[in-house]
Order: sequence, then C-alpha cells, then structure tokens
Amino acid sequence: MLQTRHASLNPDLLDTGTPPIPQAQGWARAYDGRVGPLIDLSQAVPGTPPPDELLQRLSAAAASPDSTRYGAITGDLDLREAYAAEIGRFYGAAFAPTEIAITSGCNQAYVVTMMALARAGDNVLLPTPWYFNHEMTLTMLGVEPRPLPCDPAAGFVPDIATAEALIDARTRAIVLVTPNNPTGAIYPPETISAFAELCARRGLWLVLDETYRDFLPAGVARSHEVFAASGWQDSVIGLYSFSKAYAVPGWRLGAITAGERVIAQIGKVIDCVQISPVRAGQAAITWGIDGIRDWREVNRAEINARAALFRDAMAPLNDWRVLAAGAYFAYLAHPFAATPAAEVVRRLVEERGVLALPGPYFGPGQEQHLRIAIANVGADRISGLSERLRGFSL
Repeated sequence: MLQTRHASLNPDLLDTGTPPIPQAQGWARAYDGRVGPLIDLSQAVPGTPPPDELLQRLSAAAASPDSTRYGAITGDLDLREAYAAEIGRFYGAAFAPTEIAITSGCNQAYVVTMMALARAGDNVLLPTPWYFNHEMTLTMLGVEPRPLPCDPAAGFVPDIATAEALIDARTRAIVLVTPNNPTGAIYPPETISAFAELCARRGLWLVLDETYRDFLPAGVARSHEVFAASGWQDSVIGLYSFSKAYAVPGWRLGAITAGERVIAQIGKVIDCVQISPVRAGQAAITWGIDGIRDWREVNRAEINARAALFRDAMAPLNDWRVLAAGAYFAYLAHPFAATPAAEVVRRLVEERGVLALPGPYFGPGQEQHLRIAIANVGADRISGLSERLRGFSL
C-alpha cells in the first residue's frame, strides 16, 4: 500500500497569526441587539462613501478599453505626476514621478518595501503597540519584528535612545506610523527628524507609514520636514494609502515614495505580485487629487470632530481612560486588570453591543488596552457610548 506524507507549508507562515478582525467580528454576531444597534468600533473604514463625481470618473475609466490593458509596473505616469505634485505641496519639497510607485493599497506597499529591505534572519524595529499586519508580514518573511515599546505616559511616542539600544548588526529598518494605528498618537516633527537622523547615521532605513496624514488636526500644515532635507533618498521611504482620505478602500490603491534607485528595485517585487495597479481606479484618483480637495478637507474636519466627541463621551467614565486619540483611532485602558482584554471585548459586545479590538492584537504588553476605530460610526453612535459603558462590569 502506497504510503503518503503530508506536504509541508512554510513554517514562517504557520508561525504567523491569523488576521484578528474576523475573530472580533465573530464575537459581534453573538450580540442580540438587547440595548440597541451594534456600535462597531473595530475596523478602520471610512463611514461615508466618496463623492458621486469620483465614482462617475471610475465608471468612465472602467468603460475605456485602455483600462483593460497592462499599465506601467510602478503605476500610470499621470497618477505618479499628480501624486508627486500633491506631496510636494504637502511636504514643501520637490518630487519626481520616478520617486513614486503606485501599489494595490498601503498594505502591499509595506509588503513589497519589506521584501526589498530585509531578508530572512534580519530584524526590523516596530514601535509597540504595532499595526498587526506589519508584524504579520515580517513574521511570514522570516524577518524578526523587534518590539520598540512606547510608553503610554509619553503619548505612545517612540524614544530615540530606546530604539538605538535595540539596533544590532541584523537591523535593517525602523518603521514609524503617524498618525498612529492603533493608538491615534501623532508623532512630533522633531521625533520623526530624530529617527531620520538615527537611521542615516546607522545605515538603516526609516519607513514612514503615513496612511492617515490627511487627518492631522486643523492648523497642522505638515507632519514633518524630513522630505525637505537633502539626501533623504538614501535612508527614508514613505508609504501612503488613498483608501481613507478618498473613502475608497475597495479600490486598493496606495503609494511608495523613495529614491529612484530604490523604486527601481521595488519595481521588481511589484512586477511579481501585481504587474500593475488597477488602472480605472488610478485614473479616477488622478482626477480626484484636485477634484475632491474641498470634500477631503470637510471629511478631515469631520473625523477630527469625531475624535473630540469620543473624548467627550468617555470623560464621565472615570474608570475607562483614553490614553491617546487622533485621526481614525483612540486607545483605551480598560478597568478590569485581572481580565484578559479579549474577554473584556467579548463580554462588552455581547452585553452592551460595543465592539472594539483587544490590545494584544497589537503586540506584547497590551493586555490592559483596547483599540477604538471612530471613523466608521456616526456622531450619534459615539455620543451613546457613555450610556452603553456606564455600569458595565465583569
């Protein structure tokens, strides 16, 4: 009798945790509506659709035979030129289209960047709490996600001295996310500049994920001055997503900003994983950069207002502490020190109809915390949080 053996899978992939949001959404399915509609604060998705004219541009582009053909590996030139001009206005620096690559979302931008920077056995510093997909990507690539603990008392802003002490011969990059997912923390420009200087001095890459930069508080013109400095191309890579500011997460469009030589190498990876980004969406976003600018500013103000409203809603609940809030997110300390965060979340959604994410989804040392995503719920739902949480006990 023929004996067979099970073919094995990549052990680094097997060691990678499963995507956590579906688990949390599974808990929500057990909620019976006893205290009103579910308040879903789990996933960072836009709560409103994009303007109709942007959708019309997508429809027109999709109907064009040109959109059915392969495009440039790093994205259509029209979008790269428009995006280079857009970030030039934002950062106060000049960018060339050859310093831009368009990707299928910012998650893909991160994956292809990490594949270009590190190989199995290397390590990358990730401030904790971290964005779980960042850790998952490194783990499945065999790259160590090295935690850089961020102190809640410092607003979850990473510390330069702590980071430098973690660097060794296998370190290839430091990743910063600002405004931050999951905490909502907005890193001061001087902190980002200090990390850029550290990376340049130590021969590392600083990878800046600025998916939520469009939601900086009113009056903040730009997030940092790093791209205005000469020589950034040798040690800095920027990542971005069109999903949030343009309310089009289903279109899967992101961008990488890097030196021309780096983009050329990243292009090899992109060619193997996507060949070219979806072209109809590129055409619509090319128009939308200027075409819905006013709408984006209104959306920015609305999201910032929701963050303030969330703080106000939580203020009467002295045992729930808002540790940080900004852009799409807030990070809470829950009052049940002896209870795992996952159990707090499960009971909270089943009994009070409020779904958050447990802190341990975002790295070690987060058992006391919950992450809140505020963009996909209306002001009325946020205002109702005080009543939902009041008196909740385990």
